[in-house]
Amino acid sequence: MMIFPSRILKGTILAAALLVAGVFSAAWAGTAIPFSPAAFKAAQAAGNPILVEIHADWCPTCKAQTPILDKLSADPKFKDLKIFRVDFDSMKAVVKEFRAQQQSTLIVFKGSAEKGRSVGDTGQASIAALLDKGL
Repeated sequence: MMIFPSRILKGTILAAALLVAGVFSAAWAGTAIPFSPAAFKAAQAAGNPILVEIHADWCPTCKAQTPILDKLSADPKFKDLKIFRVDFDSMKAVVKEFRAQQQSTLIVFKGSAEKGRSVGDTGQASIAALLDKGL
């Protein structure tokens, strides 16, 4: 049986923890957060690129958009992108405020100005082009 000196063991544990933290932080980059008017206004005031995602958990198109948005938002180019998820079923007033007719609507803002929107799009290249409008 090999006995590790305390420093080596602690260093190994620290390295493993940092590796896991790095993997998870990359996975969480750009993750959609639930829409709140205060957070949305703060992002607009900061001039951030913003994506408002009108989403429904039961929607197959929304489910297809999620991994595409996750992949694109992990790109360093979109590091400042703030993604706000609006639940289509429980946030009807907000859906109406954004003039969205259906779930799977993606709306891009640069600060307070709407720069583009799409409905039902599941193409990575066209979603990337939409997100580019907010940069």
